[in-house]
Amino acid sequence: MKRIDIIYGGQLFSVGGRTPEDLTREITQAVADHGGWLTVNDGEGERREALLFIGPGVPIAVVPIPDPPETAAGRA
Repeated sequence: MKRIDIIYGGQLFSVGGRTPEDLTREITQAVADHGGWLTVNDGEGERREALLFIGPGVPIAVVPIPDPPETAAGRA
């Protein structure tokens, strides 16, 4: 998995080093707890940490971005 994009409040954020299952589990738990904070990356280029408040009724989209497929030229 290359990364996971998060669309929140019309803005694009991302998460790396996690699986979609782990991330959706964390979001589900935050909603069940009536709110919680999700740490994501903001911006392109230099990484900046951002905290998104996740709770009941807060729209959020989780978009897994897979690794690019290997090309014939990229194989050893």
